[in-house]
Amino acid sequence: MSKIKLGIVGYGNLGKGAIEAIKQTQDMELVAVFTRRDPQHLHLDDQNVKVAHISEASDYKNDIDVMLLCGGSATDLPEQTPYFASMFNTVDSFDTHAKIPEFYKSVNEVATKNNTTAIISVGWDPGLFSINRVMADAIIPNGENYTFWGKGLSQGHSDAVRRVTGVKNGVQYTIPSEDAIENVRSGENPELSTAEKHNRVCYVVAEEGADQAAIEHEIKTMPNYFAEYNTEVNFISEEELKRDHSKAPHGGFVIRGGNTGAGHKQIYEFSLKLDSNPEFTSSVLVAYARAAYRLNNEKQFGAKTVYDVAPGYISPRSPEELRRDYL
Repeated sequence: MSKIKLGIVGYGNLGKGAIEAIKQTQDMELVAVFTRRDPQHLHLDDQNVKVAHISEASDYKNDIDVMLLCGGSATDLPEQTPYFASMFNTVDSFDTHAKIPEFYKSVNEVATKNNTTAIISVGWDPGLFSINRVMADAIIPNGENYTFWGKGLSQGHSDAVRRVTGVKNGVQYTIPSEDAIENVRSGENPELSTAEKHNRVCYVVAEEGADQAAIEHEIKTMPNYFAEYNTEVNFISEEELKRDHSKAPHGGFVIRGGNTGAGHKQIYEFSLKLDSNPEFTSSVLVAYARAAYRLNNEKQFGAKTVYDVAPGYISPRSPEELRRDYL
């Protein structure tokens, strides 16, 4: 059986995680990695995988079934996804929740026109958490949804921090309120503001001579990322960042509390505890690459979200196996 041929755009933490995730599959293979760096400086363990500049990706239209877009949501994906969706089936992890509707529209227009399938905003949130929010809402209509992230290092928010002028490097941790979580689990269905649910803590390495006050102000007032939260910015050395913040744990909870029937309390909870946020997120991307390939073969063109993809499409197992072993 021929394997699904994948390409990766971007060789950051997510791209590196995607390489490892592909190795875990038996029905997919990596053809090429595309980078904005000088390809000669990027060395992979597998000599069968090509490394090329991002500008050469169009030369691989006939060699790649699905392109995994592993750039950041702040500036990369809004441009890259529509561009690559004009040539390839794509999967991305665009995670700026407030901008997903307009992002979907821009990608859908291109993918529909070019008969490609582009699954957007794939990962665990948006992604797996999104699915569970909808399921919980449908099953317990008389209730409230709550989403808590962390404690963990956020890929998208860390990327946004690193793009602030004067920032050499940096990470951001999302820390949920334990009191808020317990109130939700108790079935009280409290009204919680954004700031009451989470704090955001940033550790920043500033460029030499950079205005740290300006950096802190820009981070704290950044819409869609930090403006709505209690945000703390700490300036540290590059050595401290490498020593204390080189790992990327994360996780979180989707909880819905509500009532059914004669006022019986029901709690629906889905949770994740991750040693490596980028490796898990990239594993979700790779699974949905299988769905993008299958949907495109069925001529289901255009932009898709996780709501449009049945679980069977992401599984390597046959429908018969799924019914026998997992149903």
